[in-house]
Amino acid sequence: MGIALLSFLVWNPYPLQVLELKTFDWLMSTKPVVQDELIILVDIDEEFVEAVGGYPIPRRYYGDLITRTEAIPGITVLMPDPDLRGDNEDYLLAYDLSQIPTILAYTASTQATEGGPHVGTAALGENPRPWLYQYPGILRQLPALADQSAGVGLITTAPEIDGVVRRIPLVVNVEDKLYPSFALEMLRVATGNPSYQISTKETGVEWIRLPEYPLINTDPRARVWTTWNTKFYRQSAAEYLREPLQGATFVIFGVTAEGVANPIPTPNGSRYAHEVQANVLHGLLSGDSPAEPSWAFVAELGATTLVLLILAFATYSIYFSLPILVGVIFTLCYGAWQFFQQGLLLDVSGTILVVSIFWSVVTFRNFVQQFLLRRQIKGQFGTYLSPDMVDMLVKDPSLMKLGGERKEMTFLFADIVGFTPISESYMKKDDPEGLVELINLFLDRMTKVILANGGTIDKYMGDCVMAFWNAPLPCENHAEMALKSAMQIELLTEQLNKELKEQGLDLPPVVIGTGINTGPCIVGNMGSESRFDYSVVGDAVNLGARLEVQTRTYDTPILISAYTHAQLETIECVRLDEIKVKGKDEPVEIFAPLFGSKIRKLQKT
Repeated sequence: MGIALLSFLVWNPYPLQVLELKTFDWLMSTKPVVQDELIILVDIDEEFVEAVGGYPIPRRYYGDLITRTEAIPGITVLMPDPDLRGDNEDYLLAYDLSQIPTILAYTASTQATEGGPHVGTAALGENPRPWLYQYPGILRQLPALADQSAGVGLITTAPEIDGVVRRIPLVVNVEDKLYPSFALEMLRVATGNPSYQISTKETGVEWIRLPEYPLINTDPRARVWTTWNTKFYRQSAAEYLREPLQGATFVIFGVTAEGVANPIPTPNGSRYAHEVQANVLHGLLSGDSPAEPSWAFVAELGATTLVLLILAFATYSIYFSLPILVGVIFTLCYGAWQFFQQGLLLDVSGTILVVSIFWSVVTFRNFVQQFLLRRQIKGQFGTYLSPDMVDMLVKDPSLMKLGGERKEMTFLFADIVGFTPISESYMKKDDPEGLVELINLFLDRMTKVILANGGTIDKYMGDCVMAFWNAPLPCENHAEMALKSAMQIELLTEQLNKELKEQGLDLPPVVIGTGINTGPCIVGNMGSESRFDYSVVGDAVNLGARLEVQTRTYDTPILISAYTHAQLETIECVRLDEIKVKGKDEPVEIFAPLFGSKIRKLQKT
């Protein structure tokens, strides 16, 4: 599953890309709102368009606007064709452009046109062109205007997969020529540099630099992220002609008139072309344009792989893995935040999503497995162990593994003595159901006693029950608990016989014969991987069964071996005999417990 999730990260589908973009939007929104003191925006709005007689605006008015400024002007309005009012309009604007160093806008086009950029590019390292945005052509300004401008730059934006503009390419490739963005060109003209440098490695563009100006870090496609929470001083073009704002370094003119300009969608609402370029320029001037470094994805992939490996060894316990997951998420977020403060954007949203999915799936799978295992444990032991013991097994299911272990245990075999007369009594009455009910009644009472004393019911064999102590849960005084259970069963049998007699049932008394032995055996889950039972195997088990049979011979309801007697501390017993049993060469000493100061005898019919 980890490989599948890493492949998902490499594939980077639409939802993952949108998540990354939204994460970066949030990061950018955390930047404080600042007032830019170096850039003024002048809006060619409805008031100005109406005042000059409609759109397109006569070219001379652009000349009037730029001659009013003491700053470096930039015009984001496209004027590719001659003015409809005649060449004089273009001549007047061209003259003003020749006197005032102004930056004009280009934009990408589907059709190639003649001409090229004003400024050359110094490419360092690898060829940057394969990494840059590619356009078939450029929609240029009228040559008479472009030739007189101080520089030309693209106002073309590159919307993200969701149609929102967040990153602006500082350099693009058109017809194998490199064109700067409008904002970069304004900065070049302001710094008086004749060219700019672009550095590229095998992983993409690293940075762009103007000589004697700080490096501009970009992503591999020469893009910078733009902040949209900058405030600019701005005026209507009509007001600017009357009394222009002064004191800034740059003035950018752009159309905002309704029905003329096309707003550009951004994370903070729609912006116009000159607003977009102003935000980019602000970032370049302030050094506040974060970039996604070329190694970002490799770092993300490596971090994801490392976290998945850590979680793969930790998800066996939600109490252990959840703090790790929370710690990992916090570390990733904190690291991304620290990089962001240094001007680097690292996407951790994909890593957080992938590791969260991994943890959730594995945890859910473990939960299901544990649930099924608990259900199996309860199904296997629910009727053979006390609820407390079952709960302890549920907490430690390792005991349920297929296989066995060698342990010293105590074994109890309890059987109804003289069952044949009882059975015949019910058959005479044609009441086999009553016989089954009687057997179940006694077995139920015996089972409750055994479970209450920490024993495990191994199996029922007709009217006989087999139980053992010291497995699957430890029991230090297992011999005493087994004998205590046998003595309680004997007292319980007497009480049940009284109840049956009071009910008017004409039955021979029910007598229970119990054999107990202590010794080593193999205990565990025995069977196959698909079906197994928790049981015991060993000679000590067989001896317990043999002693149960000997209760008839010695006319006592309980017989224990010398091995069991040796471990008793509180229950007094009497030695009865030394006997040989089938399957053992050495004779075995047998004992009987004292009820008070007497040895109980089997009840006679």
